[in-house]
This record gives sequence, C-alpha cells and structure tokens, in this order.
Amino acid sequence: MSPCPRRQVLGAAAGVAAAAALPLTVATEAHAAEPVDDRPGPEWVPVPDPVPVPLDSLYDNDGIDTAAAPGGDFDGSGYTFPGEELPAGRVEVDGIPFLFPASTAGAKNNVVALGQRIDLPKGSYLSAVFLTAGSYGNASGRATVHYADGSTTTAGLTGADWYSAGGSLSAAYRYKPDGTKDEHGVGIGTSEVWTDPRREAVAITLPVTNPAEADKTSLHVFALSLQPVAQGRALALRDAHSTSSLLRSTGAQSVEATVVNAGTVAILTGDDVSVRVDVPGARTVEAARIRRLDPGEQARVRVGIRNRTGTAPGTLRDGSVNVSGRGAQVTSQKGALTLGVADYLPTGTSLAGHQAPYWFNGAKFGIFIHWGVYSVPAWAPVGKQYAEWYWDQMQDPNNPTYAHHRDTYGEDFAYDDFIPRFTAKKFDPRAWVELFRDAGAQYHVLTSKHHEGFALWDTKVSDRNAVKLGPKRDLIKELFAASRRYAPELHRGLYFSMPEWFNPDNPWMGHAPRNPYTLEPVPYTGYTAGKDYVKDFQAPQMLELIDGYDPEIIWCDIGGVNDSLHVLADYFNHAKNRARPIDVTVNNRSGIAFHDFTTPEYTTYENTVVAKWESSRGLDPYSYGYNGETPDDAYMSAEEVVHSLVDIVSKNGNFLLDIGPRADGTIPEIMQTRLRETGAWLKVNGEAIYDTTYWSRMAQLGEDLRFTVRPDRAFYIHSLTRPGAKLTVEAPVPVRSGDKVTMLGHDRPLTWSVNNGALVIDVPETARNAGQHVWVFKVEWHG
Repeated sequence: MSPCPRRQVLGAAAGVAAAAALPLTVATEAHAAEPVDDRPGPEWVPVPDPVPVPLDSLYDNDGIDTAAAPGGDFDGSGYTFPGEELPAGRVEVDGIPFLFPASTAGAKNNVVALGQRIDLPKGSYLSAVFLTAGSYGNASGRATVHYADGSTTTAGLTGADWYSAGGSLSAAYRYKPDGTKDEHGVGIGTSEVWTDPRREAVAITLPVTNPAEADKTSLHVFALSLQPVAQGRALALRDAHSTSSLLRSTGAQSVEATVVNAGTVAILTGDDVSVRVDVPGARTVEAARIRRLDPGEQARVRVGIRNRTGTAPGTLRDGSVNVSGRGAQVTSQKGALTLGVADYLPTGTSLAGHQAPYWFNGAKFGIFIHWGVYSVPAWAPVGKQYAEWYWDQMQDPNNPTYAHHRDTYGEDFAYDDFIPRFTAKKFDPRAWVELFRDAGAQYHVLTSKHHEGFALWDTKVSDRNAVKLGPKRDLIKELFAASRRYAPELHRGLYFSMPEWFNPDNPWMGHAPRNPYTLEPVPYTGYTAGKDYVKDFQAPQMLELIDGYDPEIIWCDIGGVNDSLHVLADYFNHAKNRARPIDVTVNNRSGIAFHDFTTPEYTTYENTVVAKWESSRGLDPYSYGYNGETPDDAYMSAEEVVHSLVDIVSKNGNFLLDIGPRADGTIPEIMQTRLRETGAWLKVNGEAIYDTTYWSRMAQLGEDLRFTVRPDRAFYIHSLTRPGAKLTVEAPVPVRSGDKVTMLGHDRPLTWSVNNGALVIDVPETARNAGQHVWVFKVEWHG
C-alpha cells in the first residue's frame, strides 16, 4: 500500500456562517417554507465572467523550476514542480480562468498559507476557487471571507498532497534538489470556498498551516478566481467534455458537464431545464434534465449521444453543449468532442479518455480481501504494522517481527516454509460472496498477488502459485465463479502488486531471498530466475488475469517498473470488445500517470473531492492481512464502519473495507459480525448511500452532520449522533413548501420548519429509537 494522492477538492462551508449564504426560505409555520425569490422576474440573466485575482505580491515560495532555471524549494526538501510541464499566464482549469505564475529564475510563484489576507475586488461572489497543493500530505484549514459590513464566513480550504499524478494540473515528474528528474507524478488541483453573494466581499484570510519545511504539512496557493453572482435566474456551464463512458439506461456515449446555478432564483421542475449536445456526426438520444437546483448548487449531468451512420468511433468534431430552460436557450459551451469510443492505444493521451465507470461511482461500498502466505504467520504489533508485510519486516533486526520469527519458528525457518501451511482447506467461496452481499457491498477486490509474489491463480509464467503449491487450487477462479452464480449483483475486482519484494530478477527491496539471521541465500520457491521482469513476468501475469478472469477492477499497488500503457490499453479494449462489454476501472498505482481513481488508505479527506477516489482500510486497527494478535474489541465497531462509510460517501468517495481471512480460508467471526451489522444498516438506509452524489454546497456541518443527494429526487441529512427532539440544520438545505421530510427506518412524515435559514425537524422518540449508528433524514422533493 502507499500514501494517498492529491485531488480536486470543494471546500465545506462551516456552521451558522455558511447557513447565511443564499437563504432559500424564510421562517414560516411548521411544515411550510416559501421561497424568497419565487417565479417573478426576467426569464434569464447572463452570468458574469469569473474574475482572476493576481497574487504576485503575496508569493513567498519558489516551487516551480525548469531545467534551465533550478534552485527552487517547494516542500522544504528541495523538490519542485517542473515548469516545462505547467502553463503560465492565463489558463483555464475545470472551466475556470486563472492567472498561473510563470516559472522564471528565482521568482516566487505560490503562497504558503500562514494566515495572509488577500484583498479582493469589491463585489458579490458565489464562490472563490483556488489552485492549491499540499506538501508532506493533505493540507487543510479554515479560510475566512470578510465582507464590507464587517461580517465573516468560514469554509474549508484544502491542498491535497502534490506527490501524485492526480489533480487538474499535473506533471509526470518533479525535480530533485540536485536538479535531476524524479520520475513520479505531481499535481495541483482546485479547492472551492463558498461566499455569501448577498454581501460585498472585500478579502479572504488564508488558513494558518506550516512553513514549507521537511516533514511538515503545508498548504500552497498558486492562483485564485472569483465567480460573481448573477442577480436573477441564471445558469453557468462548466467543463463540458465527451467521455468513453456509456449510460446504463440506453448504452449511449456520455457527454458530461457541470451546470451551476449562478443566480439568486431556484431552478424547479417547471423551468424545464435540459442539456443537449449539438455536433455534426452524432445525435442526442438522452438529454439530461435538471428538476431541482438551488442558488449556489452544482449538478454534474450526463447527456447520451450516438454516432450517425458513417461516423467512425473516435471521430473528433467541433460541437456544443447547450442548456435550455423555460423555452429558451440559457447558455452553451463550444469545443471539440470525440464521437464514439475507438480502441485504446498504449499512450497516456489515449488512456486519458478513460474514466471510472458509472457503476463504480454509484457502488460506494466494496470489500477488500488480503489473503496469502502472510495469513499463516498472521503476526504484527497490534495497531502498528501491516501483518501482510511480515516477510519484509522480518529482514530488519530492529523490527519486532525479526525477533518474533526467530523465537517462534527458529532462524532456519524460511518465509517460504509457510507456503505448505497456506491450505485454504476451509475456503467456502459461496459463503464469502453471500457474506459480502449481506454486508451491503457492491463489489469485492481480492489480492491476486501481494508483494510476497505468491499468485492465487494458475499463472503460466511461474510455479509460485496456489495451484502448484499450498492449496493446490485456483482460488480466484473459485471465488469469481461463486460470485457470478450466487451473488451476480456484485462486481469483481483483483488487486495486483506491481513489484515483488525479493523476486531475483527485480527485487524491490534490493536483494533476492535470504536468511535474515545469516544473510545466506534461500530459494524463491516455484520461480525460475532469468526473466525480463516486466516483459516476461509482470505484464504477462496481468494479461492472464485480464483475459482469463474478466475483472471489472484492476487494483494495482506500489507502481515501479511496468508496461502499464500496453497492459491497460489491452484491458480496456478487451472489456469493450467482448460479446457482452463490461465497464472496467483501474486505480492510481500502476506506475504511470493515468488512473481512473485515487486510493488513500486509513484516512479520509476533510472536504469533498470531485475527482473520483476510494478510501481503503482494514477492520483491523492497522493491518489489512489477518493479524492473530488483534483482540476482538480492537476491531472497528459497526458504528465506526457506518460513520466512515457515510463520511467518505458524502465527500464523493467509495469505501473499500478490508477483511483478512485466515490461512485455512475462514473469515474470523468478528469480521463476519461487523459486515452483517453494516449490511443491516444499509438495508434500511442504503438509498442515502448508493447512487448518490455529494452536495455541492458542503459535505458536512460540524462533526455530526453529513449530506448526500439523489439528483432531482431527494436530499439526505445524516446525523452521526442520536438526535434530540428537534434536529436543527443550520445550512441552506434545499427544501420548499410541498416537500416531504421523513427519517429512514421510520418513514412517517415529520413536522418541519425553516427558521432564520435553518431547517428544524421535529424528531419523535419513536423515530429516534428506530435508528442506530447514523440517523438519516430524507427531504423528498416535490415540484
């Protein structure tokens, strides 16, 4: 496993201050709320252009170098972004114009957030969008917006870790302190802070993080752009582009765009807002419709198009994405669209057209399974080390595993001597997949091969596998067959470690297998050395999995040397050219810049991350593989699992929860119990999780409230604590007269009112008693 990457983030507005922004309702009698604006007024008003704000006078860090002009220091350790890979001057990112700093010799080009005040052109703004990055981890803090009347609002401002290829602006490498290239991707993304458009904004104070020093997390700001509010009924269109994804309803190719309510009037069903594509060579077969979008909110929409006869897949044509409403065109965005999905080529540009499939976006919850030879010793200091890293950790005399192995098994007991004890004799694949289904999971991901190099399938390029050794069974084949037969609703995925610790042909840890106590060589059981590690071993193994097992997820780990451009092109082509095509996806750890989603582990984000991500962790307090030392009371409780799931989903993530089976294939009872308890909660509350999206205004309010949205249908409020007789939500919840409020699991209509911009829900004791872990309130939209 490896550190989490940088991503695009939306700031989450906080508390009462955020609730003041764009109040949509006024206090009325219980069970009623009338819109402040309602229907009168002009049909549509234009949206003012975004206003880039120069930050030159505040720049205090040189984080961008070029080969001709080295000497910068972005992170306090001498590493920098490559100026050759980044723009300069006016640039559009995610549909928003910015003034990006030039990488001239010795010039400062970003602000390290230490509480600086940024003066703004006076005006009324919908939001402030920053280009940010974090050094030494994800950096975040509270930004303060100042208004001319002396009031303030606050919201989260985030810069996710630059040390990845993710982000809206990315580079395939960075510069080392000595000026040479470090072949590891780095990125810069957007982070949005909501402002109150009813007040005149005059300044923003940045959060206080750390100075740019080694091993200290710092937030870096490169640019700022403000979105003025339009007074009246107005929509803006951002980031319209064609995709390789197909709509589940019709199978049509999807064109995506973000529609922003940039005005002061709510969009309702009667406004008849729709989005279509006009492009020579294709036709719109499935328009997108927006039935509810309150001021300040965003909706990511998907329009279905099909190529006309004679238009070859992959044809590039200029076209437009058009928004209409109330019988008139509202706005449009012109640009080049790729019509149809051509075969993928082994290039970064071609692969970049791929994205996480819609089923993956909607699934939200998956089960990770770490199972291998490491499941035999199943030992690590509880809460401190990965048990699946046993072999690597026993190499270090200063690591507790070194002494444990010597004292338990003896100095002459090699790691590979565990292989015969990895029996899988009680492995029941049907019971596994039925457990995953009962847990409410939508997909599962099994370790096909971890860093130890032991394959769980019948690989033809090495005898170091579970068919030739140990269980003498193709464990992947059995699991996938059971999944298809007994739980066909589950999607199937495979983890694959790109390097191996001690593979003689390419040892990740620098040496072939050896006795850690005598340093004498030992065999790498089942493997015949002398291969080109990538061409003769790694890539063929990945293709065996793709061609032989049809995984819908390839979950790579570690990266390193690879032929991933060719392998992933083959993977995507294999999936789309099958007799029955499937939508597949890959994460960000295959060793190349391209990815569909990123993978932080044992952590989450403070704010919404717009680019798709998935957080993984074990039920164990630290380990993914089974750790026999972990007591039952140290595992996550059902409440902790549900809280994690809700928090992650509210910020646009998936939760990949890991279990570690024993060497005999049994899943520890405590793990089974936790999964079933999670499934029981999801059976009641799943509609607020599956196929939802984040609320574009904020992910959370304080520590206890989270939000999700089922577009055009309902809004969900998740209370992570048991509510009192009244639940007060001091946020601009999109609720109007005629809407119905219930609590999932209780379902009888609840009395509600809107008082001073806050939604107040009366929660009877019967409703409170009906919930557990997280209490979910549903605002069902009508009209």
